Amino acid sequence: MNDPQQLPLKDIHLPEPISWWPPAPGWWILLGLVILGTLGTFYWRRRRRLLFLSAVSMSKRELAALQESYRSHEDAGQFVSELSILLRRLSISAFPREETAGLTGDAWLRFLDSIMTEKLFSEGSGRILIEAPYRANIDLEEVQPLVDACEKWIDNVARQDKVSTK
Repeated sequence: MNDPQQLPLKDIHLPEPISWWPPAPGWWILLGLVILGTLGTFYWRRRRRLLFLSAVSMSKRELAALQESYRSHEDAGQFVSELSILLRRLSISAFPREETAGLTGDAWLRFLDSIMTEKLFSEGSGRILIEAPYRANIDLEEVQPLVDACEKWIDNVARQDKVSTK
């Protein structure tokens, strides 16, 4: 009577394997955070790029306004000073402030040349930026090459691939 072969026992049934779908709530939260992080990074980079491009376009408009103002007052010393201020403001907007804000003299001109193929500032017409405050008179023929160099520099800044992260 105690024969195990005759007892009404059934074989052991294993539970169904755990499905990968639907994922646990923690995975949904992680997926949401990854999506939000990706969208936030995209938005932040796009906004930085648009701010950078707006600084460049503002500089181009400001340069045109300075040229128009120069035509009316024809004070070359003041014009060169205003150009220098414009270049410094754009450089602080487009590059890390720590790199550009404290530059003066030849170091400032070398920085301006660093994104250009030619050395228009340290060896060319751009030297007038650091010489103008110490000169009594500036020839009108010296001003136009400086304006051309400034236009080229602003265009080169606009072509920079990387935008500084301040």
